[in-house]
This record gives sequence, structure tokens and C-alpha cells, in this order.
Amino acid sequence: MVFLYEKYQLRQVINAAGRMTALGVSTPSDQVIEQITAGLKHYFEMDDLVDKTGDYIAKLLDVESAVIVSCASAGISQSVAAVIVRDDNDLLLNLHSSHKPVPREIVLPKGHNVNFGAPIETMITLGGGKIIEAGFANECSAAQIADKITPYTAAILYIKSHHAVQKSMLTVADAARVAQAHNLPLIVDAAAEEDLTLYYHQGADLVIYSGAKAIEGPTSGLVIGKQLYVEWVKKQRHGIGRAMKIGKEGILGLTLAIEKYLNGTKETGAEMVLRMLPFIENLNRITGISAKIVWDSAGRDIARAEITFDEHKIGKNTFDILAQLRQGNTAIYFREYKANEGKIEADIRSVASMQLDTIVTELKQVVTGGK
Repeated sequence: MVFLYEKYQLRQVINAAGRMTALGVSTPSDQVIEQITAGLKHYFEMDDLVDKTGDYIAKLLDVESAVIVSCASAGISQSVAAVIVRDDNDLLLNLHSSHKPVPREIVLPKGHNVNFGAPIETMITLGGGKIIEAGFANECSAAQIADKITPYTAAILYIKSHHAVQKSMLTVADAARVAQAHNLPLIVDAAAEEDLTLYYHQGADLVIYSGAKAIEGPTSGLVIGKQLYVEWVKKQRHGIGRAMKIGKEGILGLTLAIEKYLNGTKETGAEMVLRMLPFIENLNRITGISAKIVWDSAGRDIARAEITFDEHKIGKNTFDILAQLRQGNTAIYFREYKANEGKIEADIRSVASMQLDTIVTELKQVVTGGK
């Protein structure tokens, strides 16, 4: 597909940043692409397609219910709207203008109130909710969540993500126990997580995944959970969900991608380590660079290369180095969360071996002038 880059004057990308929305997330398999194409060429009764594919996925996962939405962010907004609106058809149509005194508060740990490319608070507000932070930026306990619950609480929200604070935080199971004790739903945003049933079995009522990250489907989202709550999410197709609808091709593509994901094998962290060893050895030969293996901070089985720059020896700061790597005919992207510390991470899940060699060559050129 090189002609696409040429036709639209786009730069090719080496994605060592991971499954990031800003880079198009992932690349579906040929089989999934074929199903997307077939879906585009046929008509369906959309309500029937949503229901039947949801039923099919729920059976694959052995959960009560499931529904495909346009993306994980849409899943958050529609889940929040679902627990506020419930079966109220008037509220469904007038979510943001209604003055009905219904519970709208969404309690979440303060350290989970993050920006993942857009603020989590925006997704909650779109769903008609109001954030109530519990605990502190560096800690939140089950008791601190419970202390924020009032008659105006609609749900508890838990963000399972590397963006969120990891230390001194209650677990999903802890949050589920609080939710159950107060007869409230627990919503878990697990967008990039790899286990599609873990948090459901830990007691979450709604769990949201990105269809394009670990699952490697098209741009889409998956919401699984208890039958009643998923039905309420489905109702949002005629409310706020209309503005974030997914097409037939996305529904069919993700359904097959989930099936392939469950039945296939993926690269393990240990296999990533083996593939990265020559890459790290080559990086460590470059003056001013040191590299080592690190593991995913959110606990997933993902190994990455942490690359540290000796900015004084190199004579450039890390942000300047990254900017230069993005300016060539082939733009190279890394995980940049620790760039202020002189460190970046290379996620190799979407990087071919030849591209790893290219990264080494380009880094050497930028850091040492090719010497």
C-alpha cells in the first residue's frame, strides 16, 4: 500500500509506541479485513446485527451479554448514560437538558481521573454524568470510595490503564465489593487490557475494551457485562450513541477479530525479550545511549526496551532527539511518558525485525551524527 503514502503525501511510520490511537492503533489480519469488506457489500437490519453479534460474542466469552460500539471512549460515555437513563425513555431523549432529579454522580479514584488522549471527565460528561473523585492522587482505598457514595451516585468507575496511578490503589475486586454493598453498578474501563473476562469475573457490571488494541480489530469498542446493564447500553443507540454509531463493517470485523483473538496465540513477553536482545545490544553500542528490558507498568505480559539518553554527553535533550526521529521520510515513534527523565520505551509488538535495525541506524545518526 505504498501508493497511499505517495498519493496523499503521507510519511511512513515505524510504530514503536504500541497500540496508540494517534498512530492508527493496530493492523487487523487479512481474514478480518475480508470480513469487513464483505460487511460493506451487504445490507443488514442493524438492530438485529447488533443483537446477534452481541449474543455470539457473549457465548464466546461465557458472559451474560455484550455489545459492540464505535470505540472504548464511546463505550465509557454510553455506559455512563446507561446507568443514568436506565429505562427512562424521556431521559434517553433529553439526557443533557432534563432536570429530573436522577443520580448522575460517577465516583472514581482521583488517580484515575486521567487524560488518555482526551480527558476521562469529558467522556463522563458526554454520558450525562458528573465526576466525584475519591481518595488522593497517590492513593485510594475501598473505604475512601465508599465515603463518597450518596443518594446521587449512579455508578463507580475504575480505570484499568497504564495512564492511571498504580500504587496504593484499590483493586477492581475491591471496587466491586463496595459497589455490591451499596447496590451500585461498577464500570471498568479496560481499553488496552488483554484478558476479556477477568474484570467481569471480579464483579464488574460493565467492562469496556478497545476493539483495535489487544484484539487487533477495526476501530471499535466492546462492552460486556450483566444482561440488564448491557441492554441499557444498547438503548443509547437512540440517545447519545447515535452520534458515535459504529457501522456494519466494524461490527462484523470486530466479531471475527474477537473469535480469532480467543483461538489464536500471541507473542508472549518472554518471546518479546528474545526478539529484543540483539536490538538492545546494538543500542548499547551507541555512545550516549543505554538500553535494558522493562515490563509493562500496568502488569500486562508486555516487555519493552527502555532507552536512556545521556543528554550531557550527546549534547541534545530527549525531546529534540524524538522530534528529529519524527521528521524523516519515515517517522519513528516511541512511548514518551518519561522523556522528561531522559528515557523512552520501544514497544516492539508492531515492529518488524528490519524496522528494529532501522531504528538503531536512525538513532545512531541523530545521536552521534552517524559516527
